[in-house]
Amino acid sequence: MDEKKLVDLITQEVLKALGDKGTARAAPGGMDAELAGMIDHTLLKPEATAKEVEKLCQEARQYGFYSVCINTTWVSRCRDLLRGSKVKVCCVVGFPLGAIDSRTKAYETREAIANGAEEIDMVINIGALKSGDVALVEKDIRAVVQAARNKVTKVILETGLLTDEEKVTACQLAKKAGATFVKTSTGFVKGSAATEADIALMRRTVGPRMGVKASGGVRSAADARKMIAAGATRIGTSSGILIVTGGEGKGY
Repeated sequence: MDEKKLVDLITQEVLKALGDKGTARAAPGGMDAELAGMIDHTLLKPEATAKEVEKLCQEARQYGFYSVCINTTWVSRCRDLLRGSKVKVCCVVGFPLGAIDSRTKAYETREAIANGAEEIDMVINIGALKSGDVALVEKDIRAVVQAARNKVTKVILETGLLTDEEKVTACQLAKKAGATFVKTSTGFVKGSAATEADIALMRRTVGPRMGVKASGGVRSAADARKMIAAGATRIGTSSGILIVTGGEGKGY
């Protein structure tokens, strides 16, 4: 498939997703509802408080974000706060290092889903990938995919630590293991901001059907639209309100 056809197909998939899950959501006047429906409204800092998590959920309802993305300790609280809304609960697993046993990641996944998580963002075993142990990396991803039991799974590559060849390998392994998305980064590693080049590389590798999530350093509508143009179908950011309202600031 040539590049133009690939871009056209991706655009059709994005518009279809937005028709189902994005623009149908209520949104305050003057904001970009299309972008809102593609955003995982994110709060992952270790010092996050219950009050901040409650505010995150309130904002997600108000602005029509696709999901809130939080650590496992907050899953049940977010489930309760978002009950009756269309906003999903997304939870990170093996976060932020990825350097834990696959069985532990699988257990964390099962617990998160039991507590109300609808999507799982897992960090790969980066050291195993860089050591060339692709069997372990695939096993690690597959353990989470199987534990998620048909829930959406996103595989965080931590692109700032990888060569292009390693990024391609990680994408291929995620696709082979049955994951739903590949994702750029945790946002916790210096130099790990999402780039158009990485998104385009990931999209070319996984093809038109698999999701690609841009996460890390996406802080404006312009940033978000560049990522979408490059092939992203989801945006992970702590600056969601700023993005959809055209505001300025740092977000969470």
